[in-house]
Amino acid sequence: MLGLDLTLSYNGTPVVHGASIELAPGQITALVGPNGSGKSTLLRALARLHAPDSGRVLLVDDADSEQPGIDALALTNREFARRVTLLAQSRPTPSGLTVREVVEFGRHPHRGRWRRGDADGTAVVDRVMTLTGIEELADRPVDRLSGGQLQRVWLATCLAQDTTVLLLDEPTTYLDLRYQVELLDLIRDLAEHHGVTIGIVLHDLDQAALIADRVVLLEEGQVRAVGTPHDVLTGDVLSSVYGIRIEVDADQETGVIRTRPVGRYGARSLPRVVALA
Repeated sequence: MLGLDLTLSYNGTPVVHGASIELAPGQITALVGPNGSGKSTLLRALARLHAPDSGRVLLVDDADSEQPGIDALALTNREFARRVTLLAQSRPTPSGLTVREVVEFGRHPHRGRWRRGDADGTAVVDRVMTLTGIEELADRPVDRLSGGQLQRVWLATCLAQDTTVLLLDEPTTYLDLRYQVELLDLIRDLAEHHGVTIGIVLHDLDQAALIADRVVLLEEGQVRAVGTPHDVLTGDVLSSVYGIRIEVDADQETGVIRTRPVGRYGARSLPRVVALA
């Protein structure tokens, strides 16, 4: 999937300026940057939820293809929904519906009138519920789930669309540490083992470094840097973009990047802990 030279505005005021982004099949591309840098707006443009002032959104089946791709903005809603799905930051929690009923909504682009014509629907719903670990919740009302469980239900609903492109806007927000880790592991599995093209907006730089193949760093509506986490998430670049000193190192065993913002109290000495005999 390609976004080419996208300029995006709110009420006539440009907020993204000529940004280009590529999402490759089987890879995770993380969009990071300060508040107001245009991350979510750019992702929404790729999902056709924010009409660009200029630029193009193309769907390319093969990252190595020389074909120009399909104009995403020219597709019908149903055609687009069979190719791209978005897990938004927040969704209203429906009442009176079970988990399975909500997940089945994801099959809508594949159904004709009166919910007919979806021969693979039941099998797909079963598969994505197992994949996201919610099969045991199938008959539970969704308005009785925890935040982490509900986020998995929404992810399963997106996966039920059976698209090749999955866009996620800050999916770990409001989740505790366990559910953050489990969700990120699942997203990594989708790219690595199922070949899904994934674009994800993250605030947590360490999470981006952990799961992303490529990082797009935005600053004031422009792409500041693109590359691997090691290429983009450097102390000098991050400190400049975020306007605060950010120290960066790598885990000695895994090589994964770790970041540490340093405030006024960041260098203070901690009290010594004395072991009692």
